[in-house]
Amino acid sequence: MGKTVDGIKERPKWDNKIQYLLSCIGFAVGLGNVWRFPYLCQIYGGGAFLIPYLIALVFEGLPLLYLELAIGQRFRISAIGVWNSISPFLGGVGIASMAVSFLTNLYYNTILAWVLWYFFHSFQEPLPWSQCPLVDNFTAFNKECLDSTPVNYFWYRQTLNITPDIETSGSLQWTLVICLATAWCVIYICFIRGIETMGKAVYVTATFPYLVLTIFLIQSLTLPGSTDGLIYFFTPDWNVLKNPRVWLDAATQIFFSLSLAFGGLIAFSSYNPEKNNCERDAVLVGVINSITSIYAAIPIFSILGFKATNNYNSCRMSNILSLTNHLVIGDQNMTLANYKQMIEYLNSTRPNEVAEVKLRSCDLQKFLDQSVSGTGLAFIVFTEAVINMPGSQVWAVLFFVMLFSLGLSSTFGNIEGILTPIRDLKLVPTWIPSELVTAGVCLISFVVALVFTLGSGNYWLEIFNSYVGSVPLLIIAFCELIGVIYFYGMQKFSDDILFMTGKRPNIFWRVCWRFISPLYLLVVFLAYVVIQTQEHPQYPAWNPDYDHFPETEAKDYPGWVFAIIVILSVFPVISIPLVAIYRLIRCGLNRKSSKRFGTNPYINNSYDIET
Repeated sequence: MGKTVDGIKERPKWDNKIQYLLSCIGFAVGLGNVWRFPYLCQIYGGGAFLIPYLIALVFEGLPLLYLELAIGQRFRISAIGVWNSISPFLGGVGIASMAVSFLTNLYYNTILAWVLWYFFHSFQEPLPWSQCPLVDNFTAFNKECLDSTPVNYFWYRQTLNITPDIETSGSLQWTLVICLATAWCVIYICFIRGIETMGKAVYVTATFPYLVLTIFLIQSLTLPGSTDGLIYFFTPDWNVLKNPRVWLDAATQIFFSLSLAFGGLIAFSSYNPEKNNCERDAVLVGVINSITSIYAAIPIFSILGFKATNNYNSCRMSNILSLTNHLVIGDQNMTLANYKQMIEYLNSTRPNEVAEVKLRSCDLQKFLDQSVSGTGLAFIVFTEAVINMPGSQVWAVLFFVMLFSLGLSSTFGNIEGILTPIRDLKLVPTWIPSELVTAGVCLISFVVALVFTLGSGNYWLEIFNSYVGSVPLLIIAFCELIGVIYFYGMQKFSDDILFMTGKRPNIFWRVCWRFISPLYLLVVFLAYVVIQTQEHPQYPAWNPDYDHFPETEAKDYPGWVFAIIVILSVFPVISIPLVAIYRLIRCGLNRKSSKRFGTNPYINNSYDIET
């Protein structure tokens, strides 16, 4: 890779097609497939959610994926170089992609640090989140832990040491700092020689999660209550399709799940040979990504069913103990098997005495409806479920190794979206080794990401996750479509695809690129903005002094934090209008100069990014 011919260094190339496809699949298939897709299915009618999800895949996801892979392969340069080549006025699009990749990598690798922390603790017997710690010379259990649960306590207190609100920053958690440094060291080792080393790493990082998912699938189907979870997943609630929010969330999920507009896919495809069927690659990567989401949802819902069944049985056992302590039931023992019949009998014969006991409301459907996504699914729901699984340490280790592999392969794409423009545009002197450039990017990212290891770090991570990877990506993707179809030209783009694949794009792709996909993105963007402006954003705070603790306390973001949210939403894409305005002014000045001196403003007029 990257050989030197006649003193000129050739562009690196993939060793083979498998490396390229695994890199694209690993970039697209990430943590969102495991913990956001099942959550959306859970709150939006189970199998019914698949309808808007698949529609978004066909008319939004695949056309954009095909477009990015095609332009990267044709121009064989980074995202910044591609958009400068298409039009000097679009140079800011590539800069925006680079900015989003950098900001996303900051918090994404922090999640990997959390995963490493749990991974290191998964070898303990018993698991440290299975019981409350002792205090007061080992004579009593920690009160905060007893008031919540051991799982919540280990996550919020022993892992994050979270502050009661975002305005209280807290101190650095040095254990997380070490884990974060370890995660960045792993990234650097995998990327020390660019795609040459990363291409080898994806053989493991992109395939291992499928092996673990299959193992979890087999194990989860044997757990008590797994059937209830699967029935809950596959039973569609068609009424939810009337809710416009369902279609909005489906569109954003498929968009972010495919890792579009980050620049990483353009960088990956730029290392391909010029003659390559990028249409087939796009369909293959998009379909595998969606199948993976559904495949991952099966063991996740089986485990959720197992957890709901355990909670349901624990609730009923609590009621049985309360009844037997307060009432003389008779010779017949009250068990889980005859619980329903005994409750009906006691309610009909001794209703007043039963009312005095104040039994808990035990409903399996209620426990199945308890939805949670993101870090809550990984570090609370699953860790609670794994405690009751046979060989819990083994399953915990496998689960967190799988999450680390998923996050690692996705991080590769974001890093490539940063490093490729730096190399292609020669933003650093050529005498500096690429290994040192990679080390510099990793070191800077590590230092900035230390904010996420503060006591308030989890609150800031949620802000980055919610706002960096939302509106900016929609704007970038919209500009990509407009740039290729209306600036570069559909006819010229079709000719390029003919040159690369041997055939022109069919009517479906052309209609999507020209009309359907831009309109889809515009509608999603406007709907998102309307929803966000209708309510002041809030965040869930973990506050032991809250009246309803252990529930999280919903707090409004302070004004200064809200200003940062606006900045994070605008900053990544501000380069798009700024570069366009700068180039427009420069073009106007050149025209005036040409009229004054009688020269042609379009000759010897460089539009390279250095200008």
